[in-house]
Amino acid sequence: MNPRTDLWLQNLVDEREGAALYDGLASVEADPGKAKSFRELADGERKHADVWARKLEKEGVPLPKEKPSARVRLLVWLAKRLGTKAVLPLVLDAELGDAEKYAQQGGDATALAEEERGHERVLSQMQGEVADARVLIARRERWHRSGRQGSLRAAIFGMNDGLVSNLALVMGVAGAGTTAHTLQTTGIAGLLAGAFSMAAGELISVSSQRDLLARQIAIERRELTESPDEEKAELVLLYMQKGLTAEHAGAVATQVMKNPEQALDTLVREELGLDPEDLGSPWSAAASSFAMFAVGAMVPVVPFFGLPAGPAVWASVGLAAVVLSCVGILLAVLSGTHPLKSAARMLGLAAGAALATNAIGRLFGT
Repeated sequence: MNPRTDLWLQNLVDEREGAALYDGLASVEADPGKAKSFRELADGERKHADVWARKLEKEGVPLPKEKPSARVRLLVWLAKRLGTKAVLPLVLDAELGDAEKYAQQGGDATALAEEERGHERVLSQMQGEVADARVLIARRERWHRSGRQGSLRAAIFGMNDGLVSNLALVMGVAGAGTTAHTLQTTGIAGLLAGAFSMAAGELISVSSQRDLLARQIAIERRELTESPDEEKAELVLLYMQKGLTAEHAGAVATQVMKNPEQALDTLVREELGLDPEDLGSPWSAAASSFAMFAVGAMVPVVPFFGLPAGPAVWASVGLAAVVLSCVGILLAVLSGTHPLKSAARMLGLAAGAALATNAIGRLFGT
């Protein structure tokens, strides 16, 4: 092989992975319209894969067998249980990466880059976003804000935060030299303090976000009353971005504007990307944050309930290392990066924190 065929082979594998993922999402999507869109995206990925397969065959390079990766299987499994919307941000990231990759390759890949951007737009619309049109509107109305994080990643990082912070705390106290009972108390105190702190922070954060989003809806309502022609023009732009002709978009916008409440609901959903009926529950977010932090923080404490202080320290480190490695590998599978590199990064950061606090504990002693 040579660098050129190696690149084509990687492109082929990536496109096959995309086709398998979209086929899987289509199979678990309950909405017939969205399922059809996923199937169309899968067909597009297969066409791209055929481009690279023909090039490789022409060079006499044997094609690998088609087999979905662990990442694809995991994303489809998550979509089946949490809904396709939960994994769409990760799929969108991959499409953006493919478009940039093909744009850099040039040549025959240039046309594929534009098609990948088309895939990205389809996925954005499925999320209730019309990116290009909304960017144009946001330039005029700068009070628009967006960017809620995915609940899946938030849960993973919340658990990781609890594990690393409590491991560092326990190792710091252990470095000072103390009993297993004291370390039990320290670990549980750290768990509760951290979990309550995280829950309070999440409660304040989501409450503030909810107030901000409610204010955006109120501003949109006022603008609809004060500047109906401008809001109608925005609707026309949004519908044109969805593929309607200018004449059809104008007719639909005119019909929508006849009912002020319907117009407000449409503008909020299409322009702001918000669901007026689902602005998020601060208490649910706080409870989730508390629970995930507590789960992670409990990991380094468990060994101290059944072992003397000395052996429990090593058991705590070992158990934390195993869990951190699994979290790192899971994040790598979800993001499409190298599992070992991700696990090593997680372990390195946790080890640095634990070693630093342990050294400080030893320095100050009991």
